[in-house]
Amino acid sequence: MGFGAAAGAVWGLVFLAPELAGDFGPLYLAAGRYLAYGLIAAALLMRRWPVLLRHLGRTEWIALAWLSLLGNTLYYILLSSAVQLAGIAVTSLVIGFIPVIVTLVGSRDESAPSLARLAPSLLLGFGAVACIGWQLLGKAHAAAASGSGLMPLIGLLCAIGALASWATFAVVNSRWLVRLESVSAHEWSLLLGIVTGMQALLLVPLALLLEPAGHDVAAWFRFLAVSLGVALLASVVGNAFWNTMSRLLPLTMIGQMILFETAFALLYGFLWEARLPTVAEVLAMAFMGASVITCLTAHGTRRAAAV
Repeated sequence: MGFGAAAGAVWGLVFLAPELAGDFGPLYLAAGRYLAYGLIAAALLMRRWPVLLRHLGRTEWIALAWLSLLGNTLYYILLSSAVQLAGIAVTSLVIGFIPVIVTLVGSRDESAPSLARLAPSLLLGFGAVACIGWQLLGKAHAAAASGSGLMPLIGLLCAIGALASWATFAVVNSRWLVRLESVSAHEWSLLLGIVTGMQALLLVPLALLLEPAGHDVAAWFRFLAVSLGVALLASVVGNAFWNTMSRLLPLTMIGQMILFETAFALLYGFLWEARLPTVAEVLAMAFMGASVITCLTAHGTRRAAAV
């Protein structure tokens, strides 16, 4: 659980990056982050590269390509678009559905607790989403009244796309980590980084073509600093924590750990906006914490019954 909380703490920073480098569009943000991630991952794997090549076949490389697209490239483009169009809170709300989806998928595993045991955790997760959703409705109504309601709606659709992309990644990546024997969780994470870096190379001409804009030197330095910081903390460190946890916990618990990312994203959003959370947001965080605790209790009860 500690690895899941640590991953959520650094992944929450991802929601701030589009605000910190707001002069640049989602394609630039994804290309910058993942080019840096790919270079760092390649440097860290340099000594192990000859050994790893002997354990990676065509199937593994295809899996790495799809997982890199779903969990990194496509996900971050959609998430960055959602943050810039709809805001951190709205994006966090939608991403908050990931635990529900992953837990429902994981409940089909033979070793997983029954849905009846997981129901309290799932209901509390829905409660957290409902609290922020209630607040979102008020903001959406205000945006519609001011004539700017279309942009938040597009942002919401981008957030839903990011939700689908990362939920699929979480499930498939967990399955692969269980199957791997000769590759460690950290090495698998770095391999994802290298493949994502290759995909980021394709984003550079797209960014220059679709998002042309003039930036001063200060803006470029800020962009490079944000890209490097997010690549190192969220991609390298965060993914290493996540993959280590994914090998230690069942899929139903892995889904609940994603709530830490939502909680930290909200916290960082409050600090960025220099405000205290609203009543709805406080209730949402309380529901999130209770959801994780009840999920842990469900798994503990199952293990005790098995003994």
